[in-house]
Amino acid sequence: MIRIDVPSSSGSYPIHIGAGLLRRADLLLEATPAAGVVVVTDDRVGPLHLATLLEGLGPRVLGSVTLRNGEAHKDLDAWRQVLDGLVAAGLSRAGGVVALGGGVVGDVAGFAAASYLRGVAVTQIPTTLLAQVDAAIGGKTGVDHPAGKNLIGAFHQPRAVISDLEVLATLDARDLRAALSEVVKHALIADADLLMQLEASLDAVLARDPAVLAPVIARCCDIKARIVAADEREAGARASLNLGHTFGHAIETASGYALRHGEAVAIGLVLAAALAEAQGDCERGLAQRVATLLHRAGLPTRVPGDLDPAEIVDLMAVDKKRDASGLRLVLPLRVGAVSLRPAPGRDDLIRFLSEHTEGG
Repeated sequence: MIRIDVPSSSGSYPIHIGAGLLRRADLLLEATPAAGVVVVTDDRVGPLHLATLLEGLGPRVLGSVTLRNGEAHKDLDAWRQVLDGLVAAGLSRAGGVVALGGGVVGDVAGFAAASYLRGVAVTQIPTTLLAQVDAAIGGKTGVDHPAGKNLIGAFHQPRAVISDLEVLATLDARDLRAALSEVVKHALIADADLLMQLEASLDAVLARDPAVLAPVIARCCDIKARIVAADEREAGARASLNLGHTFGHAIETASGYALRHGEAVAIGLVLAAALAEAQGDCERGLAQRVATLLHRAGLPTRVPGDLDPAEIVDLMAVDKKRDASGLRLVLPLRVGAVSLRPAPGRDDLIRFLSEHTEGG
C-alpha cells in the first residue's frame, strides 16, 4: 500500500492507494468517525461495491443514500437527497459522510458534508480512475448549474481518501480511457518524466496492470497534493490544475453531457496546447504530441462537429476562472510548466474553435 499525506488548513489527511483496501476494516474504521456515518453511492457503483463497504464498516453505518449515476444528475436535487438522508439518519456533528463512487458522488457527498450542520467529516472512497487521480483529492465539492459546471459548492477537505485498485476491474472501459486525460494533465503541469512514462506504458495502463497503475496514480496524487497544499482555495497556483478544463467544461456542457468529463478535458488539453503554440507561448509540436497520446488512449482530440463554437465560447464566459479583467486560460509553456493567460477575444476564440472542430 502507498500512503501520501496531504497538508491542509484543517489538518493533514492520508491518501491510501493499493489493492483490496475496500476489504480492510481496520483502514475503513480509522478513516471514518466513530460517531457513525452515512454512505453515499450511486445506482451503478452500489450494486458492485456497497455490500463490501458496509461489511467493513459494520455498526458504524447509520444509513445510506443511492444517487442516480451520471453528471446529468449532479445537481441541487441530488444534494438535497443526500441532506435528507443525513437528517433521516440523525447524523450528529461528530459523525461523517462516506462517498463511495466516482467524481459525481464525491462532489455531491462532499458538498452535503460541507453544508450539513455547517460541516461534518467526509471520507472519499473513489471507484473510478478519474476520481482516484484527481476529483477525490483537494477538497473541491459542489454541483452543476444549468449555466455551467461546478458553479455551486464549497471547499471541504476529506478526512481520508482510500483508493482501491481492485474496484477499477469493474470500471467501464470508456471511463477508464476518459480518466487518462487527467493523468496527462498532471504530467503536462508538473512532470515530463510522467508524460514519457505514459507514452511508453500506455498499453499496460489500459490493461489495468496494477504494477503500472499504482505508481501512476500515486504520482498524480503527489502532484495534486503539493499544488493544493500551496493554494488550498484556488487563489493562485492551484489554478494550474484547470489546464484544459475551461475549454473542457464548456464542451462537456454544450454536449449535454453526452461526452464524459475526461473526454471533454482531452479535447481541452489539445486546444490549450494549440492555442499556446498559436500565441507563441510554447514550443511547436506539443499539441500534436498530446493529441497523439490521447488518440492512442481512444479519446477525442477535436471539438465534435455537432457543437456550436459560439455556444462553447459563451459557456466559457461563466467559467470560475474569470475575474474583473475577463476570462483567463491555463496554457502550457512546455511539458512541466503552465501559466495563466488572458483569453483571446470572443470572435478570435470562436474562429480558433472552428479551426479545431471536426470537419472544420
